[in-house]
Amino acid sequence: MKFGLQISSFSFPGGPEQLGPTLARIVRTADEAGFDSIWVMDHFFQIRSVGRPEEPMLEGLTALGWIAAHSERARLGLMVGGVHYRHPGLWIKSATTLDVLSGGRAWFGIGAAWNQEESEALGFPFPPLGVRFELLEDTLRMAHGLWSGERGSEEDFQGRRYRASRLLNSPQSLSRPRIPIMIGGGGELKTLRLVARYGDACNVFGGPEKIHHKYEVLRRHCEAVGRPFEEIERSNLQSVNVTSDGAGGAESPAQVTDRFAELGDAGAQHVIFSVRDVWQTDKIELLGRTLIQDLRAL
Repeated sequence: MKFGLQISSFSFPGGPEQLGPTLARIVRTADEAGFDSIWVMDHFFQIRSVGRPEEPMLEGLTALGWIAAHSERARLGLMVGGVHYRHPGLWIKSATTLDVLSGGRAWFGIGAAWNQEESEALGFPFPPLGVRFELLEDTLRMAHGLWSGERGSEEDFQGRRYRASRLLNSPQSLSRPRIPIMIGGGGELKTLRLVARYGDACNVFGGPEKIHHKYEVLRRHCEAVGRPFEEIERSNLQSVNVTSDGAGGAESPAQVTDRFAELGDAGAQHVIFSVRDVWQTDKIELLGRTLIQDLRAL
């Protein structure tokens, strides 16, 4: 099982002046603790499940550049990018840049997006869901073209929503055969079908029973397109509130380990989770000594 840290809140002590140093400390601690991946959200306002819209939120791609400079081994990505926020060419060039400058550690996380309130507040066009899925498939197809060969396919591209005259990508990504593509969401008719056709990983929400069902749907989509199900990494998004003794309504490390072991039994291979008050980096160290070591030993 792999483990990823999602940094979903930037409400750190000290205000904006301490955001950079605190984020760097969190990242270094997670990298040294053995986390396989580090993620930030692709939002411009804080989302309702985490906090108030007015709480601090960093732009994701810029934040990943900072994270890359303060880590050495963990892969880095957005959990996940909202497809309508950037043109496919910019999406792919940005992910390539992160991969090259981090020494081949990028993930390309992408999804059909959902935050209409945020989009309209900042003036981003928010097309209907069916159109966003067309944008998503165009972006995935273009990514496969640009990440092929030494400098991309260099052919023209004709999608449903986008046209491009030359798929040139120089420098090419260090990750081969391409930067791994994670498609977020568990929609059974469209999203998981796109995972089977274009993705290297999926990310779905929920507990063991729900995610097992989603993975079985993905298996059927893979069979339909003639792709081995085992090629796709199965990830799951969780949250953790942990203390060493489980006091104050938190979980103990043993309880977190048991919960994640059940996710593994249900088919999850990569559990990505946020940690409450992540700026208290002793929590990250605690999870490195307990959760990560214990589950990797099973």
